[in-house]
Amino acid sequence: MFKLFSGIALCSALLAVSCSKKPEEKEENAVYPVTNPVKKDTTLTKEYVAQIKSVKNIEIRAQEKGFLQKVYVDEGQYVHQGQVLFQIMPQLYQADYMKAKAEVTQAQIELQNASTLSKNNVVSPQERAMAKAKLDAAVAEMKAAQIHLSFTNIRAPFSGIINRLPLKLGSLVDEGDLLTSLSDNSGIFAYFNVAEPEYINYMTHSSENQKTPVSLVMANGEKFPETGYVQTVEGEFDGETGNIAFRAKFPNSKSILRNGETGKIQMQVPLIGAIIIPQKATYEIQDKTYVFVIDKNGIAKSREVKIGNELTDIYIISSGLSENDKILLDGVQKVKDDQKLKVKFENPASVLKNLQYKAN
Repeated sequence: MFKLFSGIALCSALLAVSCSKKPEEKEENAVYPVTNPVKKDTTLTKEYVAQIKSVKNIEIRAQEKGFLQKVYVDEGQYVHQGQVLFQIMPQLYQADYMKAKAEVTQAQIELQNASTLSKNNVVSPQERAMAKAKLDAAVAEMKAAQIHLSFTNIRAPFSGIINRLPLKLGSLVDEGDLLTSLSDNSGIFAYFNVAEPEYINYMTHSSENQKTPVSLVMANGEKFPETGYVQTVEGEFDGETGNIAFRAKFPNSKSILRNGETGKIQMQVPLIGAIIIPQKATYEIQDKTYVFVIDKNGIAKSREVKIGNELTDIYIISSGLSENDKILLDGVQKVKDDQKLKVKFENPASVLKNLQYKAN
């Protein structure tokens, strides 16, 4: 019986030893794929928070004082250029105009009489000149009164949509009071801020005659159906943020967008000499990203890298690697620092081709 138990124990020990050696032998015989980072000029679709403005958006204010006598429009109404929007009590200004008009008539009669008497040498030429000057002053007063009267009818300076009406019928209006605002939404501007390196790439690799197309993602996550183009870039950088403002213009044929909305601009940004690696070649420790660089002796050395941009399946590295480095492609969770590996080189172009993301 003792021999039987001894035999069983011996077999168990041998089995345990043989089982423990198999994984070690498997790890030792494993061949790990390695590749090079790819250095190339490419483009990257970047998103920027955008503020949307109408191509025309103005405040309409009272130019004369009085009671708001008539309101011809409603909030959200589309109006045409020249259409009367409001009327401020015109009676006083109408009386001033009628008085000025009468004074013009009187001055015309006086000038006519002075001209007749001057021809007959009854009055001097200076008196006729005084009568002419009086008429000119009366005409100027009449025109001023006519302008003030016209200010009592507030008209739309361009076609657009009426916004909020803060004052109601009968309100006492003072000169400069806000009556409403008017928006022309036939086209919209999207303002967004771009960092200095991206601005330099844009200015260096874009032509003056070439319009840069951009897309707009609306607040609900849907893409705006019409394409916009970058129109202008502001003249200076913001000293606090280090950004510069771009302006893109979009057609708005269906009037979907309104002044004051927000969205996200998507723009193709050129990347010159970008270092591209597959995401699976990296691992993270305490919010830092590392790769295994394989030296000429097959020794794996961990190295920290900085990620400039992230796309599906790939990282664009801002620092830490060059295109001449050889990096571990698979098995980063199994390999240890300073471990000697058997490796097989894979063409970097083929590696990227088999990823979901295809570099341009």
